[in-house]
Amino acid sequence: MSRGTAAAGPPVRTGAAVRCVREARMTNDELRRHVARILQIADVQLDGPRPWDLQVHDEGFYARVLTTGSLGLGESYMDGDWDTPMLDQLLFHLLAARLDRHVHTWRDAWVLVRARLFNRQDRRRAFEVGRRHYDLGNDLYRAMLGRHLVYSCGYWREAGDLDAAQEAKLDLVCRKLQLRPGLRVLDIGCGWGEALKFAAERYGVSGVGVTVSAEQADFARALCRGLPVEIRLQDYRDLDERFDAVFSLGMFEHVGVKNYRTYFEVARRCVAEDGLFLLHSIGTNVSTVATDPWIDKYIFPNSMLPSAAQITAASEGLFVLEDWHNFGADYERTLNAWRDNVERAWPQLDARYDERFRRMWRYYLAASIAVFRARQAQLWQLVLSPEGVRGGYVAPR
Repeated sequence: MSRGTAAAGPPVRTGAAVRCVREARMTNDELRRHVARILQIADVQLDGPRPWDLQVHDEGFYARVLTTGSLGLGESYMDGDWDTPMLDQLLFHLLAARLDRHVHTWRDAWVLVRARLFNRQDRRRAFEVGRRHYDLGNDLYRAMLGRHLVYSCGYWREAGDLDAAQEAKLDLVCRKLQLRPGLRVLDIGCGWGEALKFAAERYGVSGVGVTVSAEQADFARALCRGLPVEIRLQDYRDLDERFDAVFSLGMFEHVGVKNYRTYFEVARRCVAEDGLFLLHSIGTNVSTVATDPWIDKYIFPNSMLPSAAQITAASEGLFVLEDWHNFGADYERTLNAWRDNVERAWPQLDARYDERFRRMWRYYLAASIAVFRARQAQLWQLVLSPEGVRGGYVAPR
Protein backbone atom coordinates (compact mmCIF):
# COMPACT_ATOMS: atom_id res chain seq x y z
CA MET A 1 0.00 0.00 0.00
CA SER A 2 1.45 3.30 -1.00
CA ARG A 3 -0.23 6.46 0.52
CA GLY A 4 -0.49 10.21 0.30
CA THR A 5 -0.28 12.59 3.21
CA ALA A 6 -1.55 16.02 4.12
CA ALA A 7 0.31 19.31 4.16
CA ALA A 8 -0.63 22.70 5.53
CA GLY A 9 -0.11 25.67 3.25
CA PRO A 10 -1.40 29.12 2.30
CA PRO A 11 -3.18 30.14 -0.92
CA VAL A 12 -0.01 32.03 -1.69
CA ARG A 13 2.92 29.77 -2.42
CA THR A 14 5.09 28.73 0.50
CA GLY A 15 8.06 30.00 -1.48
CA ALA A 16 6.75 33.49 -0.78
CA ALA A 17 6.55 32.66 2.91
CA VAL A 18 10.13 31.45 2.81
CA ARG A 19 11.24 34.75 1.27
CA CYS A 20 9.35 36.63 3.98
CA VAL A 21 11.14 34.64 6.65
CA ARG A 22 14.52 35.27 5.09
CA GLU A 23 14.18 38.82 3.85
CA ALA A 24 11.95 40.43 6.47
CA ARG A 25 13.30 38.28 9.28
CA MET A 26 9.84 37.78 10.73
CA THR A 27 9.60 37.40 14.47
CA ASN A 28 8.21 34.21 15.91
CA ASP A 29 4.96 36.02 16.78
CA GLU A 30 4.63 37.09 13.16
CA LEU A 31 5.33 33.57 11.97
CA ARG A 32 2.69 32.23 14.34
CA ARG A 33 0.10 34.70 13.07
CA HIS A 34 0.98 33.78 9.49
CA VAL A 35 0.53 30.05 10.16
CA ALA A 36 -2.71 30.77 12.03
CA ARG A 37 -4.10 32.61 8.99
CA ILE A 38 -3.19 29.68 6.76
CA LEU A 39 -4.82 27.14 9.05
CA GLN A 40 -7.96 29.28 9.30
CA ILE A 41 -8.71 28.38 5.68
CA ALA A 42 -9.06 24.76 6.81
CA ASP A 43 -11.04 25.64 9.96
CA VAL A 44 -8.07 24.67 12.16
CA GLN A 45 -6.94 26.79 15.10
CA LEU A 46 -3.59 26.98 16.83
CA ASP A 47 -4.03 25.82 20.44
CA GLY A 48 -7.80 25.76 19.92
CA PRO A 49 -10.37 23.77 21.94
CA ARG A 50 -11.64 21.41 19.25
CA PRO A 51 -10.28 17.86 18.84
CA TRP A 52 -8.81 18.62 15.40
CA ASP A 53 -7.08 21.84 16.45
CA LEU A 54 -3.27 21.92 16.52
CA GLN A 55 -1.51 22.24 19.88
CA VAL A 56 2.02 23.64 19.49
CA HIS A 57 4.73 22.55 21.96
CA ASP A 58 7.79 24.04 20.22
CA GLU A 59 7.82 27.59 18.85
CA GLY A 60 10.23 26.52 16.11
CA PHE A 61 7.31 24.73 14.47
CA TYR A 62 6.11 27.82 12.60
CA ALA A 63 9.28 28.52 10.63
CA ARG A 64 9.82 24.81 10.08
CA VAL A 65 6.44 24.16 8.49
CA LEU A 66 6.58 27.32 6.37
CA THR A 67 10.00 26.51 4.94
CA THR A 68 9.68 22.74 4.48
CA GLY A 69 5.96 22.19 3.84
CA SER A 70 4.52 18.69 4.24
CA LEU A 71 7.93 17.23 5.08
CA GLY A 72 8.30 19.67 7.97
CA LEU A 73 4.73 19.09 9.14
CA GLY A 74 5.33 15.34 9.42
CA GLU A 75 8.83 15.59 10.88
CA SER A 76 7.78 18.13 13.49
CA TYR A 77 4.99 15.78 14.59
CA MET A 78 7.51 12.92 14.85
CA ASP A 79 9.70 15.18 17.01
CA GLY A 80 6.82 16.04 19.34
CA ASP A 81 6.70 19.72 18.32
CA TRP A 82 2.90 19.59 18.10
CA ASP A 83 -0.05 17.35 18.85
CA THR A 84 -3.77 17.07 18.31
CA PRO A 85 -6.36 14.75 19.88
CA MET A 86 -7.65 13.67 16.45
CA LEU A 87 -4.70 13.55 14.06
CA ASP A 88 -6.62 12.02 11.16
CA GLN A 89 -9.32 14.68 11.47
CA LEU A 90 -6.77 17.51 11.50
CA LEU A 91 -5.11 16.17 8.36
CA PHE A 92 -8.51 15.64 6.75
CA HIS A 93 -9.33 19.32 7.35
CA LEU A 94 -6.07 20.35 5.67
CA LEU A 95 -6.74 18.11 2.68
CA ALA A 96 -10.42 18.99 2.35
CA ALA A 97 -9.44 22.66 2.15
CA ARG A 98 -6.96 21.76 -0.60
CA LEU A 99 -4.13 23.46 1.27
CA ASP A 100 -1.70 20.80 0.07
CA ARG A 101 -2.06 22.08 -3.50
CA HIS A 102 -0.60 25.45 -2.48
CA VAL A 103 2.52 24.26 -0.65
CA HIS A 104 5.59 24.37 -2.86
CA THR A 105 9.08 24.54 -1.37
CA TRP A 106 12.44 24.07 -3.02
CA ARG A 107 12.40 20.48 -1.74
CA ASP A 108 9.13 19.82 -3.55
CA ALA A 109 10.57 21.26 -6.75
CA TRP A 110 13.62 19.04 -6.43
CA VAL A 111 11.43 15.96 -5.93
CA LEU A 112 9.63 16.71 -9.20
CA VAL A 113 12.83 17.42 -11.11
CA ARG A 114 14.45 14.25 -9.78
CA ALA A 115 11.39 12.18 -10.72
CA ARG A 116 11.41 13.53 -14.26
CA LEU A 117 15.14 13.09 -14.78
CA PHE A 118 15.73 9.72 -13.11
CA ASN A 119 14.00 6.36 -12.99
CA ARG A 120 13.76 6.02 -9.21
CA GLN A 121 12.15 2.59 -9.49
CA ASP A 122 14.77 1.00 -11.74
CA ARG A 123 16.29 -2.43 -11.08
CA ARG A 124 19.04 -1.01 -8.88
CA ARG A 125 16.50 0.60 -6.53
CA ALA A 126 13.81 -2.08 -6.78
CA PHE A 127 14.67 -3.75 -3.48
CA GLU A 128 15.04 -0.54 -1.46
CA VAL A 129 11.39 -0.40 -0.38
CA GLY A 130 11.64 -4.05 0.69
CA ARG A 131 14.59 -3.33 2.96
CA ARG A 132 13.30 -0.04 4.38
CA HIS A 133 9.59 -0.77 4.77
CA TYR A 134 8.53 -4.37 4.38
CA ASP A 135 11.52 -5.73 6.30
CA LEU A 136 10.81 -3.53 9.35
CA GLY A 137 9.62 -6.55 11.32
CA ASN A 138 7.00 -9.25 10.88
CA ASP A 139 5.98 -8.69 14.52
CA LEU A 140 4.82 -5.16 13.67
CA TYR A 141 2.86 -6.25 10.63
CA ARG A 142 1.38 -9.30 12.34
CA ALA A 143 0.11 -7.03 15.13
CA MET A 144 -1.31 -4.47 12.75
CA LEU A 145 -2.76 -6.49 9.90
CA GLY A 146 -4.71 -9.09 11.86
CA ARG A 147 -5.14 -12.80 11.22
CA HIS A 148 -4.42 -12.41 7.50
CA LEU A 149 -1.14 -10.63 6.76
CA VAL A 150 -2.65 -8.79 3.82
CA TYR A 151 -1.28 -5.26 3.44
CA SER A 152 -3.95 -3.91 1.11
CA CYS A 153 -7.54 -2.74 1.28
CA GLY A 154 -10.18 -5.11 2.61
CA TYR A 155 -13.59 -5.56 0.98
CA TRP A 156 -16.23 -4.49 3.51
CA ARG A 157 -19.41 -4.95 1.47
CA GLU A 158 -20.70 -7.72 3.78
CA ALA A 159 -17.85 -7.91 6.31
CA GLY A 160 -18.13 -6.97 9.95
CA ASP A 161 -14.45 -6.95 10.91
CA LEU A 162 -10.98 -6.69 9.39
CA ASP A 163 -10.31 -10.42 9.09
CA ALA A 164 -13.63 -10.99 7.33
CA ALA A 165 -13.00 -8.02 5.02
CA GLN A 166 -9.59 -9.36 3.98
CA GLU A 167 -10.95 -12.84 3.39
CA ALA A 168 -13.77 -11.33 1.31
CA LYS A 169 -11.20 -9.39 -0.74
CA LEU A 170 -9.12 -12.50 -1.43
CA ASP A 171 -12.22 -14.43 -2.44
CA LEU A 172 -13.33 -11.55 -4.67
CA VAL A 173 -9.96 -11.66 -6.45
CA CYS A 174 -10.24 -15.41 -7.03
CA ARG A 175 -13.79 -15.10 -8.33
CA LYS A 176 -12.89 -12.25 -10.67
CA LEU A 177 -10.04 -14.36 -12.07
CA GLN A 178 -12.39 -17.35 -12.44
CA LEU A 179 -9.91 -19.60 -10.66
CA ARG A 180 -10.51 -23.36 -10.58
CA PRO A 181 -8.52 -26.48 -9.73
CA GLY A 182 -5.54 -27.14 -11.95
CA LEU A 183 -4.81 -23.54 -12.96
CA ARG A 184 -1.37 -22.01 -12.38
CA VAL A 185 -1.32 -18.41 -11.17
CA LEU A 186 1.25 -15.65 -10.66
CA ASP A 187 1.17 -13.13 -7.80
CA ILE A 188 3.30 -10.06 -8.61
CA GLY A 189 4.25 -8.61 -5.22
CA CYS A 190 3.05 -11.54 -3.13
CA GLY A 191 3.74 -10.01 0.29
CA TRP A 192 3.58 -12.59 3.07
CA GLY A 193 1.97 -15.17 0.78
CA GLU A 194 -1.60 -14.97 2.10
CA ALA A 195 -3.27 -14.53 -1.29
CA LEU A 196 -1.50 -17.52 -2.85
CA LYS A 197 -2.22 -19.64 0.21
CA PHE A 198 -5.91 -18.71 0.02
CA ALA A 199 -6.12 -19.42 -3.71
CA ALA A 200 -4.33 -22.78 -3.37
CA GLU A 201 -6.44 -23.95 -0.43
CA ARG A 202 -9.84 -22.63 -1.56
CA TYR A 203 -9.59 -22.88 -5.34
CA GLY A 204 -7.09 -25.70 -5.90
CA VAL A 205 -4.56 -23.75 -7.92
CA SER A 206 -0.77 -23.81 -7.93
CA GLY A 207 1.29 -20.68 -8.21
CA VAL A 208 4.38 -18.50 -8.04
CA GLY A 209 4.78 -15.36 -5.95
CA VAL A 210 7.51 -12.74 -6.27
CA THR A 211 8.50 -10.09 -3.72
CA VAL A 212 11.39 -7.66 -3.14
CA SER A 213 11.31 -8.22 0.64
CA ALA A 214 13.54 -10.92 2.13
CA GLU A 215 11.45 -10.97 5.33
CA GLN A 216 8.26 -11.45 3.35
CA ALA A 217 9.78 -14.18 1.20
CA ASP A 218 10.94 -16.21 4.19
CA PHE A 219 7.58 -15.84 5.92
CA ALA A 220 5.62 -16.71 2.77
CA ARG A 221 7.65 -19.87 2.18
CA ALA A 222 6.89 -21.06 5.69
CA LEU A 223 3.22 -20.09 5.38
CA CYS A 224 2.78 -21.94 2.10
CA ARG A 225 4.80 -25.01 3.06
CA GLY A 226 3.07 -28.15 1.79
CA LEU A 227 1.14 -26.25 -0.88
CA PRO A 228 1.99 -26.14 -4.62
CA VAL A 229 3.33 -22.62 -4.22
CA GLU A 230 6.79 -21.22 -5.02
CA ILE A 231 7.98 -17.95 -3.48
CA ARG A 232 10.81 -16.01 -5.12
CA LEU A 233 12.84 -12.98 -4.08
CA GLN A 234 12.73 -11.45 -7.54
CA ASP A 235 12.12 -8.23 -9.46
CA TYR A 236 8.96 -8.40 -11.55
CA ARG A 237 10.91 -7.41 -14.68
CA ASP A 238 12.70 -10.77 -14.63
CA LEU A 239 9.48 -12.76 -15.05
CA ASP A 240 9.13 -14.53 -18.39
CA GLU A 241 6.85 -17.58 -18.21
CA ARG A 242 3.18 -18.31 -18.83
CA PHE A 243 0.42 -18.56 -16.23
CA ASP A 244 -3.31 -19.14 -16.53
CA ALA A 245 -4.00 -16.05 -14.42
CA VAL A 246 -1.99 -13.17 -12.96
CA PHE A 247 -2.80 -10.84 -10.09
CA SER A 248 -1.06 -8.06 -8.20
CA LEU A 249 -2.40 -6.68 -4.91
CA GLY A 250 -0.96 -3.38 -3.69
CA MET A 251 2.35 -3.59 -5.53
CA PHE A 252 1.74 -1.27 -8.50
CA GLU A 253 2.21 1.74 -6.21
CA HIS A 254 5.95 0.96 -6.23
CA VAL A 255 6.35 0.65 -10.02
CA GLY A 256 6.70 4.32 -10.99
CA VAL A 257 5.43 6.11 -14.08
CA LYS A 258 8.61 5.47 -16.06
CA ASN A 259 8.02 1.73 -15.68
CA TYR A 260 4.27 1.44 -16.11
CA ARG A 261 4.51 0.29 -19.72
CA THR A 262 7.19 -2.27 -18.84
CA TYR A 263 5.02 -3.58 -16.00
CA PHE A 264 2.05 -4.18 -18.29
CA GLU A 265 4.32 -5.75 -20.90
CA VAL A 266 5.55 -8.20 -18.26
CA ALA A 267 1.99 -9.01 -17.23
CA ARG A 268 1.02 -9.48 -20.88
CA ARG A 269 3.82 -11.92 -21.64
CA CYS A 270 3.06 -13.88 -18.46
CA VAL A 271 -0.68 -14.35 -18.85
CA ALA A 272 -2.12 -16.99 -21.18
CA GLU A 273 -4.02 -15.82 -24.26
CA ASP A 274 -7.29 -16.91 -22.68
CA GLY A 275 -6.29 -15.85 -19.17
CA LEU A 276 -7.08 -12.85 -16.98
CA PHE A 277 -4.95 -10.27 -15.18
CA LEU A 278 -6.23 -8.50 -12.03
CA LEU A 279 -4.56 -5.28 -10.89
CA HIS A 280 -5.41 -4.06 -7.37
CA SER A 281 -3.91 -0.63 -6.71
CA ILE A 282 -4.38 2.64 -4.90
CA GLY A 283 -4.99 5.39 -7.43
CA THR A 284 -5.00 9.16 -7.41
CA ASN A 285 -7.42 11.58 -9.05
CA VAL A 286 -4.68 13.62 -10.74
CA SER A 287 -1.66 12.42 -12.70
CA THR A 288 1.69 13.07 -11.03
CA VAL A 289 5.28 11.90 -11.28
CA ALA A 290 6.28 11.80 -7.60
CA THR A 291 4.91 11.17 -4.13
CA ASP A 292 4.66 13.31 -1.02
CA PRO A 293 8.17 14.11 0.33
CA TRP A 294 7.40 12.85 3.85
CA ILE A 295 5.95 9.55 2.59
CA ASP A 296 8.92 9.14 0.26
CA LYS A 297 11.48 9.76 3.02
CA TYR A 298 9.96 7.79 5.88
CA ILE A 299 7.44 5.23 4.62
CA PHE A 300 7.53 4.20 0.96
CA PRO A 301 10.77 5.26 -0.76
CA ASN A 302 10.49 5.71 -4.53
CA SER A 303 6.73 5.17 -4.49
CA MET A 304 4.01 6.99 -6.42
CA LEU A 305 0.29 6.60 -6.97
CA PRO A 306 -0.96 6.09 -10.53
CA SER A 307 -3.85 7.96 -12.10
CA ALA A 308 -6.53 6.41 -14.29
CA ALA A 309 -5.03 8.18 -17.31
CA GLN A 310 -1.55 6.78 -16.63
CA ILE A 311 -2.89 3.25 -16.22
CA THR A 312 -4.91 3.27 -19.42
CA ALA A 313 -2.07 4.84 -21.42
CA ALA A 314 0.42 2.25 -20.18
CA SER A 315 -1.87 -0.71 -20.88
CA GLU A 316 -3.20 0.51 -24.23
CA GLY A 317 -2.76 -2.05 -26.99
CA LEU A 318 -1.70 -4.77 -24.56
CA PHE A 319 -4.99 -5.61 -22.83
CA VAL A 320 -8.74 -5.30 -23.12
CA LEU A 321 -10.14 -3.61 -20.01
CA GLU A 322 -12.96 -5.89 -18.86
CA ASP A 323 -13.82 -4.31 -15.50
CA TRP A 324 -12.86 -1.32 -13.33
CA HIS A 325 -14.08 -1.53 -9.73
CA ASN A 326 -13.58 1.32 -7.23
CA PHE A 327 -14.07 0.58 -3.55
CA GLY A 328 -11.78 3.28 -2.21
CA ALA A 329 -14.15 4.16 0.63
CA ASP A 330 -13.36 0.74 2.11
CA TYR A 331 -9.75 1.77 2.65
CA GLU A 332 -10.68 4.19 5.43
CA ARG A 333 -12.28 1.32 7.37
CA THR A 334 -9.27 -0.91 6.70
CA LEU A 335 -6.82 1.75 7.90
CA ASN A 336 -8.87 2.46 11.01
CA ALA A 337 -8.75 -1.24 11.87
CA TRP A 338 -4.98 -1.33 11.31
CA ARG A 339 -4.53 1.71 13.53
CA ASP A 340 -6.65 0.24 16.32
CA ASN A 341 -4.68 -3.02 16.14
CA VAL A 342 -1.26 -1.43 16.29
CA GLU A 343 -2.20 1.02 19.05
CA ARG A 344 -3.30 -1.91 21.23
CA ALA A 345 -0.10 -3.78 20.41
CA TRP A 346 2.53 -1.09 21.11
CA PRO A 347 3.19 -2.15 24.74
CA GLN A 348 3.95 -5.70 23.63
CA LEU A 349 6.11 -4.84 20.62
CA ASP A 350 9.89 -4.71 20.56
CA ALA A 351 11.60 -1.69 22.14
CA ARG A 352 13.22 -0.88 18.79
CA TYR A 353 9.89 0.72 17.87
CA ASP A 354 10.68 3.76 19.99
CA GLU A 355 8.49 6.81 20.58
CA ARG A 356 9.64 8.63 17.45
CA PHE A 357 8.90 5.54 15.35
CA ARG A 358 5.45 5.25 16.93
CA ARG A 359 4.67 8.88 16.15
CA MET A 360 5.90 8.34 12.60
CA TRP A 361 3.65 5.30 12.22
CA ARG A 362 0.66 7.14 13.72
CA TYR A 363 1.19 10.00 11.30
CA TYR A 364 1.43 7.61 8.35
CA LEU A 365 -1.82 5.83 9.19
CA ALA A 366 -3.67 9.03 10.10
CA ALA A 367 -2.55 10.75 6.90
CA SER A 368 -3.64 7.75 4.85
CA ILE A 369 -7.04 7.75 6.56
CA ALA A 370 -7.42 11.46 5.80
CA VAL A 371 -6.57 11.01 2.12
CA PHE A 372 -9.19 8.31 1.63
CA ARG A 373 -11.78 10.15 3.74
CA ALA A 374 -11.30 13.17 1.48
CA ARG A 375 -11.67 10.83 -1.55
CA GLN A 376 -8.39 12.14 -2.95
CA ALA A 377 -7.15 8.56 -3.29
CA GLN A 378 -9.07 5.55 -4.58
CA LEU A 379 -8.76 1.78 -4.49
CA TRP A 380 -9.14 0.22 -7.91
CA GLN A 381 -9.41 -3.37 -9.05
CA LEU A 382 -9.03 -3.77 -12.80
CA VAL A 383 -9.63 -7.00 -14.68
CA LEU A 384 -7.86 -7.17 -18.04
CA SER A 385 -7.69 -9.83 -20.75
CA PRO A 386 -5.20 -10.19 -23.60
CA GLU A 387 -7.74 -10.47 -26.41
CA GLY A 388 -11.11 -9.84 -24.80
CA VAL A 389 -13.33 -12.44 -23.16
CA ARG A 390 -15.47 -14.07 -25.84
CA GLY A 391 -19.12 -13.31 -25.19
CA GLY A 392 -18.21 -10.72 -22.57
CA TYR A 393 -16.97 -10.70 -18.99
CA VAL A 394 -19.41 -10.64 -16.07
CA ALA A 395 -17.74 -9.01 -13.07
CA PRO A 396 -18.43 -10.43 -9.59
CA ARG A 397 -19.12 -8.01 -6.80
